[in-house]
Formats: sequence, C-alpha cells, structure tokens
Amino acid sequence: MDAREQAEGEKRVRDLLIGPLLRRGVVKPGAMTKAQFEEMLADLAKRLAYMTAPNLAALEEMAAAAPGGKDRDRFPIANAILKAATQIQPPADDASPLIRAVFAHAVGRQALAEGWAPELLDDLRHNRRWPGSYALGQIRQAAGEALRRHAHLAGADPAHLDAAEAAWLRDREAQLARCRRIADLA
Repeated sequence: MDAREQAEGEKRVRDLLIGPLLRRGVVKPGAMTKAQFEEMLADLAKRLAYMTAPNLAALEEMAAAAPGGKDRDRFPIANAILKAATQIQPPADDASPLIRAVFAHAVGRQALAEGWAPELLDDLRHNRRWPGSYALGQIRQAAGEALRRHAHLAGADPAHLDAAEAAWLRDREAQLARCRRIADLA
C-alpha cells in the first residue's frame, strides 16, 4: 500500500467507522484523556486503512451494537475493534507487522530455506502470535507431507504429472513465492 492509498484508506475509516460511531453518541472511554483518545482513533485509522467500504460499514454496525462503559455509551477500545475487523476482513499478509517481522527473522528465513514457509504463514494468520519453539516444531511436522510431495513432484518430469498434481505444484510454488515477497518487504 503506497502513501496515497494509505491516506485514502485512513479517510475511509474516519468517514465510515469513526465518524458514524461518534454521531451515534458514543464518547471517549472514561479512563482516557482527550489526547489519548485522539491518538487511539488515529492509530485505528492507520491500522484499518486496508479495509473496503462495505466491510468498514459492517464493522461500524458491529461496534455500534457493542459500545463500552457501564452505561454502554463509550467508544469501544481499539483492540476490540481490531479483533472484529480481522473477522470481517483480515489484513493482507504484507500489511501485518507481525508476519513481516517473523519472515525477516531467522525463523522466517529458515522456513523459506527449508520449504515450510506456507505452513508458517498459515499459523501466523490463524494465531496472530510469535511462534515459540513448540509451535515451530508442530508447524514443521504439519508441513512434512507437503514437503515430501513438493520434492517428489518438483523432481518429476512435468509431462508425466496429471492435472491435479500439476495444479498442486503450481499452487505450492505460488505460496512459496508469496512468502518470499513478504520476506523481501521486511
């Protein structure tokens, strides 16, 4: 996402999510200062700039149905809105700072070198946490069959592959290329 797209996305978040919620009468959370609230809204706009207009409208409806505070009149905290946003429209892999950081780290480089990067990416998308040593072992183990199949099909004569095998190999190669692009972005 370039600077122009980011600015347009932030404006879309303010127009379709933040503005409508404020017009509904939700106010800043009581524990926040006005400056903290404005900072939270600016951060929210930056993080949700990737979302489409229909998905932002859906997110606004969800957030309006669950305001915070004992009187149910407070703006929901950013973490709750971000969690709901990932259910509606998860960010692209290249938009996630966590995914970029993991693929820039030795863990990501090892996954790329050994061929289990697609499984690492799937785990990161699902769990949204830095994988520990146990999780990495589980990811590698889960990737075992795909690694064996990839090695077998990549070494075979393309003329001898049936359509399903060729499609699987193309898909796996595309997944690996996507992971390499993420690593390059980091």
